[in-house]
Amino acid sequence: MQIQVVKSKIHRVKVTGADLNYIGSITIDEALMDASNLIEGEKVSIVNINNGERFETYAIKGARNSGEITLNGPAARKVHAGDIIIIISYATLDFEEAKTFKPWLVFPNEVDNTLT
Repeated sequence: MQIQVVKSKIHRVKVTGADLNYIGSITIDEALMDASNLIEGEKVSIVNINNGERFETYAIKGARNSGEITLNGPAARKVHAGDIIIIISYATLDFEEAKTFKPWLVFPNEVDNTLT
């Protein structure tokens, strides 16, 4: 049996922008992607703390140490600059492997999205 478990989580980051006219995705500071073991193109779930919206998109790299968290394309309608969001990705693992798996959990400074 296989199950889905949390693989990566960036907990409580501030949205720095929303670009409706971009093709799609979420732009994430490359340092945050590295710390949380996310790769470009990976499917992510977004949870907006401010309005309760939940949706999926894919990650693209932003400039390293920029603090950038920008929702692009249609997802831009689900956030506002300044909203606090959680970014989560999942992995499918064998049941026994999942019991010992340890996810990459990142808790950045939500004022400027830096790693502390």
